[in-house]
Amino acid sequence: MLTSLGYAAKTAESALAPYTFERRDPGAHDVQIEIMYCGVCHSDLHTARNEWHSTVYPVVPGHEIIGRVTRIGSHVKQFKEGQVVGVGCMVDSCQSCASCAEGLEQYCENGFTGTYNAEEKHIGGVTYGGYANNIVVSEKFVLHVSGKLDPAAVAPLLCAGITTYSPLRHWKVGKGHKVGIVGLGGLGHMGVKIAHAMGAHVVLFTTSPGKAADALKLGADEVVISKDAEQMAQHLNSFDFILNTVAAPHDLDAFMVLLKRDGTMTLVGVPELPHPSPSVGNLIFKRRHLAGSLIGGIKETQEMLDFCAEHDITSEIEMIKIQDINIAYERMLKSDVKYRFVIDMASLAA
Repeated sequence: MLTSLGYAAKTAESALAPYTFERRDPGAHDVQIEIMYCGVCHSDLHTARNEWHSTVYPVVPGHEIIGRVTRIGSHVKQFKEGQVVGVGCMVDSCQSCASCAEGLEQYCENGFTGTYNAEEKHIGGVTYGGYANNIVVSEKFVLHVSGKLDPAAVAPLLCAGITTYSPLRHWKVGKGHKVGIVGLGGLGHMGVKIAHAMGAHVVLFTTSPGKAADALKLGADEVVISKDAEQMAQHLNSFDFILNTVAAPHDLDAFMVLLKRDGTMTLVGVPELPHPSPSVGNLIFKRRHLAGSLIGGIKETQEMLDFCAEHDITSEIEMIKIQDINIAYERMLKSDVKYRFVIDMASLAA
C-alpha cells in the first residue's frame, strides 16, 4: 500500500485538516503521480460540507490535478516517469457500456468512478482526491499536458475547462455564431476564452457591472448586465447558443427568449435548489432547446487540453497554500477569487 498525506474533512461541519491515508500500489496498468498542483472547484466545497447529501467521511477533495509521473505499471505504454500529466474528475468507468464505448465515460451507464468520494474498486472504501501528495490512476484516465503552458494554470482546465469546452464543441460553436456566456466565475471565464478561440461572437451576461472590463479582456465582444431589461431586450431572438454557468436558481426565461429559432441554452451549473420552470411557450414557438452537459470523456478532455495549448489558453488563477484551504472556501462562497484557486501542493510538506 502507498501511504499518502492530504487534507480531509471528517464531518460536514469540520474544517479540512491534515490526514494520512493509504492508496493502492500501482498495478500493471496504473500510473503513480506526485501531485504538484490541484485546482479548487466549487464541487469540492459542496462535497466537503455534504450539500449534495452523498459524502462519505473522511473526504479528501480535489479533481483538477497536475503532477509528475513517479512510477508506472509494467503494461503502461502512454506515459513515462518524469512526465507532467493531468487527472480530472474521473478515475475509472465500467469500460463496457455504450457510452464508454463511444468515449463518453462521463455518461457511463453504470456510473463513472469520481476522483474522490466514489467507490474504490481495487482496495475497497472510497476514492481520495488531489488535496494530497500523490495519487494512483489507471493510465486510461491520465492526460498528457503540454509543456507550453503554466502547469498550475492548466489544473482548472481539467474541470472548469472541459465543462465549458464539451458543450461548446458538442453544439458546434464556431465562426459566425453569436454565443452567450452567463456568469463570469470559474466556469464562465473559461467559457469566454474558449468560445472566443473557437471564433464565435461572445456576449458575457453578468449581474455585476464591475466584471465588464475583465470580460472584455478575457475575450468577450460585448457585456450585458442581465438585470437591465433594456439591455436584455436588445438581444431578443439573436443567439445561436447560450452557455449558462450559474449554479444558483434563477429565471431561465430571461435567457430563453434571447435564443434564435432552433437555438440552444445549455446548463452546466447545478444549483442546490431547482430553477423556476421555464415557459413551455418560449420553447415551442421558436423550437428552442434547453439542455444540460456534464464534463467530457477522456478523449474529449485530451482534445480540450490540446486546443488550449494551441490557443495559449489557461485559467486565471490565485495560488494558495494547502494550509489556507478553509479560508479559500469562505472566499469562494463570496465570489472573492479571480477566477480559480489552485493549491501549490509543495506547501503540504511545509
